[in-house]
Amino acid sequence: MNINIKNKKASFEYEFIETFVAGIQLTGTEIKSIRQGKASIAEAYCYFNRGELWVKSMHIAEYAFGNRFNHEMKRERKLLLNKKELRKLQRKIKEKGLTIIPTRLFVNDRGWAKMKIALAKGKKVYDKRQSIKEKDMKRDMERIRKF
Repeated sequence: MNINIKNKKASFEYEFIETFVAGIQLTGTEIKSIRQGKASIAEAYCYFNRGELWVKSMHIAEYAFGNRFNHEMKRERKLLLNKKELRKLQRKIKEKGLTIIPTRLFVNDRGWAKMKIALAKGKKVYDKRQSIKEKDMKRDMERIRKF
């Protein structure tokens, strides 16, 4: 059972500078729901609060058998990185135009939920057009190779 939830809009909207893999602090019903693949990171973003990194607007659907102990679907969740990585990210964020966005949510071989986050810079309209052009050219080349 391989859980791999991606933020497909992220690579179109942002140019990735550096990526990190972070753990997530979750409750019991949240991890069960993620293992069922019922999560979305499309609108999620990361921010710093008192030296800690948090992810906001990440949607994890309620667990079907969670009864009254179920979790809040869009609560803020703490990301777990080591201090060196946190300091590095905090320093980079102060630069103009940089942000931290989640790109992938997955469950590793030990059964822990991990999030791949990226230090990113927003793309301009012409950069997005260039990305579309490159994707179309790549698709055309694949079609030509098949024949």
